[in-house]
Amino acid sequence: MEQQEVKLTQYSHGAGCGCKIAPGVLDQILGQLGVQADDPKLIVGHGARDDAAVYDLGDGTAAVSTTDFFMPIVDDPHTFGRIAAANAISDIYAMGGTPLMAIAILGWPVDKLSPEVAGQVLEGGRSICAEAGIPLAGGHSIDSPEPIFGLAVTGRVEIAKLKKNGGAVAGDRLYLTKPLGVGMVTTAQKKGLVAGPHLDAATHNMTQLNKVGAALGQIEGVHAMTDVTGFGLAGHALEMARATGVELIVDGADLPTLDRSALEEYHAAGCIPGGTRRNYASYGQDLILEGASAFVRDLVCDPQTSGGLLLSASPEAVERLEAVLTEHGLHAQSIGLVVPGQGHLRVRG
Repeated sequence: MEQQEVKLTQYSHGAGCGCKIAPGVLDQILGQLGVQADDPKLIVGHGARDDAAVYDLGDGTAAVSTTDFFMPIVDDPHTFGRIAAANAISDIYAMGGTPLMAIAILGWPVDKLSPEVAGQVLEGGRSICAEAGIPLAGGHSIDSPEPIFGLAVTGRVEIAKLKKNGGAVAGDRLYLTKPLGVGMVTTAQKKGLVAGPHLDAATHNMTQLNKVGAALGQIEGVHAMTDVTGFGLAGHALEMARATGVELIVDGADLPTLDRSALEEYHAAGCIPGGTRRNYASYGQDLILEGASAFVRDLVCDPQTSGGLLLSASPEAVERLEAVLTEHGLHAQSIGLVVPGQGHLRVRG
């Protein structure tokens, strides 16, 4: 008997990093934790709202620890595993670190989907771990109503080369290494409106490791770095701006995107993720729109899954930074700049 094709997105209410709890709700949750007991070796903890925790090992290096998991954003099990793994490992690269090993996190509706399909997800995750040069060393699984997959990843970084999401200073130039628009494309998929080449391009984007982060960590003039995921470019840019009390300015025309004309058509057809609206509702008060269209507004709030790295770098570092990005085949043109301010993001049309 021929095996029926599985469409994983039919089994989940959310998709990829769009599953994230909205920033405003997360603030309420974390606000209940109170002050954490001081540990002098904890260099980066939850209070920093950074991509990973960082712990001083006492030898000039630090352990970098992160976890990330979500529900399917694509139908193919193997591809879902690859996307989820690339997304989780990205947090290590975003700190300028190098991953060492990963542990799998699997939630599976055993009454709806077979163990063989779960195995395909795990194999996809393992293939990305292999590309990153690390083992998928173990994991934990539970019976859950919806499929969930991700990784807990451990890495290492030289403390002197550690990159945080805070550190941007006035005069810095801003860079984004991957195109935006994944949320719109995957929403078009759910609505049955997506064109195959557009979904293929989005999938390629999501399975591309942010390995360049380790190389960028070697550049002293890279003052701040973070990966762009479920809160959208605007949400992660605002975290960067608030960390040092500056203002980030980006030009909508300079933002790298997947096929822009296609995205505009999907946007006009209502292919706007729920996460986009939740994001804007959470931080729209700190988003200054100067002649930006509704499309550009929603583009910067669009939840990205396994998105690119957002960088803030000194003018002196630009030449070397752009050379590194070019070597890795990534977008190497500035998208904006950092100016004195009060923790806002200004988006110009």
